[in-house]
Amino acid sequence: MDEKDEDPDVFDPNIPEEGPSAPPPGWLEDIHGYQGHKGGEDDNPLYPPPPAYNPQPELNRNTLVPNVRVPTVSEDMARDALIKFVESKWRYSSKPARNLTFKELKPITVYRYRLETYTETRTSAWQFESYNGQPVDGPQYGMSPPPWDIPVSMPPRYTDMVEKIRVPHSSFVKLCHKCNGCGRTRCIQCHGRGRKRCTFCHGHGRTRNKRCTSCHGRGRKRCISCHGNGYKTCSVCHGSQNLLHFIQLTVTWKNNVAHFIPDRQPDFPDKKFEKVTGDPFFVDESVLVYPIQGFPDREICDVTTKLINEHLNRFSATSRILQQRQTIELVPLTHAYYSYNGKDFSFFVYGVENKVFTPKYPSACSIL
Repeated sequence: MDEKDEDPDVFDPNIPEEGPSAPPPGWLEDIHGYQGHKGGEDDNPLYPPPPAYNPQPELNRNTLVPNVRVPTVSEDMARDALIKFVESKWRYSSKPARNLTFKELKPITVYRYRLETYTETRTSAWQFESYNGQPVDGPQYGMSPPPWDIPVSMPPRYTDMVEKIRVPHSSFVKLCHKCNGCGRTRCIQCHGRGRKRCTFCHGHGRTRNKRCTSCHGRGRKRCISCHGNGYKTCSVCHGSQNLLHFIQLTVTWKNNVAHFIPDRQPDFPDKKFEKVTGDPFFVDESVLVYPIQGFPDREICDVTTKLINEHLNRFSATSRILQQRQTIELVPLTHAYYSYNGKDFSFFVYGVENKVFTPKYPSACSIL
């Protein structure tokens, strides 16, 4: 049918305007054990685990650490590390590295402490999908189990993962809140009329005393958004008129990590340590770990007490602590002093990888 022969008014008062995209407060039913839900968007209650689910620390318990020997770097190792470094920098020459004279190789004891706390957190939220006759696991089949009684398969320890589970017996069917069960909603672009004012002639039907060629003199054109129907298929229920609502439990496993390295070398940037590995000479793993005592570095002992207490207080209030692991690494660091052409310089060799940091190198050239 030609557009100019169409009925100019397709408005149907029985087609509702668009409702909210999410169910409004009070729209959904209460499910026993999940009363924290009030409906609406951003409603995602957190369920702390029952007290019996979290381990309780033993009082006045601590952990002892074995003695460790500080590794040393030879002149050949230091020279090879510096040559490899300067050859990766196009503006440096390897000649000074090959011909320098070492004055002193000073090993520095650097310990890196790491605490890992592996937690499980459970939250829930109402979800919905179009209802097309699929099975409905509702309250008539029993009471929904509490959030922490729903069985899940735990991933490998210290692996971050999220799993979403439909809570048993929490499903029910209701009319779509967006279209009020109509399956379609009034087009908001043309307000349900199927046509919009012609933007070329501004609705007058004529331009410069001639019939408008865009709207054929009618002053209105078919609405592109709804194809002239005056309505659109509901974007929420997709025309099914009903929605299946259910509670979705979200289980989050997360490895929460804290690091500490004492800052005792002002000439060396501590951030360099983040990209290298050390020798993990001490690894202590249990459901709960305890502060380290008797270690030669008193600052490490103090920080273990601080971080362990912080993790316990922070995570036991909202999550289930599944496992903890504390590690002390000896990170190699050697300050190499040398001379070249009568001038003194130095560089650092760090990490098991023998990375190099040099604040100044004799052959650095400037680019004009």
